[in-house]
Amino acid sequence: MPIHCVSFTTDYGLSDGFVAACHGVIARIAPSVRVIDVSHEIPPQQVRTGAEVLAQTAPYLPESVHLAVVDPGVGTARRGVVVVTDRGMLVGPDNGLLIPAAETLSGVIAAYELAAPEYRLPVTSSTFHGRDVFAPAAAHLALGVPPEEFGPRVDDLVRLPDPFVAVFPGKLVAEVLTVDHFGNVQLAASPADLELAGLAGTVSVSSEHVLVKALVGDTFGTVPPGRNVLYTDSAGRLAVAVNGGSASAVLGLGPAQECTITSSPTAT
Repeated sequence: MPIHCVSFTTDYGLSDGFVAACHGVIARIAPSVRVIDVSHEIPPQQVRTGAEVLAQTAPYLPESVHLAVVDPGVGTARRGVVVVTDRGMLVGPDNGLLIPAAETLSGVIAAYELAAPEYRLPVTSSTFHGRDVFAPAAAHLALGVPPEEFGPRVDDLVRLPDPFVAVFPGKLVAEVLTVDHFGNVQLAASPADLELAGLAGTVSVSSEHVLVKALVGDTFGTVPPGRNVLYTDSAGRLAVAVNGGSASAVLGLGPAQECTITSSPTAT
């Protein structure tokens, strides 16, 4: 059955024509399909960040073919795949990018390698599979081409390792998953991890070189402007924010770095 939406997530940025070229390929193959841009500002080559952004967005979109390209291995032996779920399909590189979103869409039912030449552009660049392989595949899937027509079944999809979280009495260490446009720092940890560590009230939040106080609260306005808050974000993850500022800038934190939360703060 046709699917009327394609969602699109990349690390391409918007200063070049890469996103437009992919839009154009989809429009030429499936002109009636709506494309919803999730983000094209994923930090370059940050596969986990792309996976988290897509996973946190996909459940709120209409049934779609989810096209995602964060692909540092483009042109190598890594496979391109279509992943099938009960609530849509996902297209992109087999590097772990697609699996978290698939799991939010009821789980992986099947996956197939993008091998059939008739569903890609006639000339394929070794450095732009988003345009030449993945965008055409997404468009053909949206038109109703069965996923099994694209190539052999894949039963060994690449999965990302679990993000790092360590819980101790009075201490929580967690990997940074994403940093949003406002500089809010999303951690891999959950409110349950914070409770298990016995942390509440005012805590210390630190990166490798910076330590600040933060109040455990519900939202940014829990603290005065310029102050730090540790809260549960809209995806159910712990996050650090500065009311009216950037926690990422204050702490010097970005994706894949570690953040430590402890009791007994000693710095402002």
